[in-house]
Amino acid sequence: MKLITISGLDGSGKSTQIELLKNYLKSQDKTFFYFHAVEFSVGNVLNRRCPTPTTEKSVIKANWLQIQLRKIAILIDICRFNRLAKKLKVDCIISDRYFFDSVVNINFLSGNKKKLCAEKYIQKPDFAFFINVKPEIIMQRDRKPDQGMEYLVAKEKIFSEKIKDWDMIIINGEKGKEEIFSEIKSRIDV
Repeated sequence: MKLITISGLDGSGKSTQIELLKNYLKSQDKTFFYFHAVEFSVGNVLNRRCPTPTTEKSVIKANWLQIQLRKIAILIDICRFNRLAKKLKVDCIISDRYFFDSVVNINFLSGNKKKLCAEKYIQKPDFAFFINVKPEIIMQRDRKPDQGMEYLVAKEKIFSEKIKDWDMIIINGEKGKEEIFSEIKSRIDV
């Protein structure tokens, strides 16, 4: 079973590439499991069970306790994912956002770029793609993230410091979506 992850800044085109990858795998008669680290998160699961009357605005600030809870949640999520992955009988797991994105979010919210304890438990993907798009380009797109330019610039900086450690394959996300997918497809051997 191959683990293929696609990470990047909000608005970089991750979901578009995941859809192209899903369609490609179907055309090759390959089985896959779609994984989204944020939707899978124990915090997100609890939020769905106990909704609060707030607007759906992205989180760009957190207090100390919220950050510590995220650090605990990522450890739980990694354990849950590893158990799930052992049970799956598919050709591929494809991840739209992966635990790398969660680590970057925690680093951003804490203002601290130290390696998290959870990082040593993250299953190494067979193919970890990073869709590289400059924040200026993202903010010119029709669907721009509500967090704004400063947020994107800060996350880009954190990702750039972690990409090598995580052995990510950088893909130029400023090309057309089919051209980007062609590059992804040429690198995977499923």
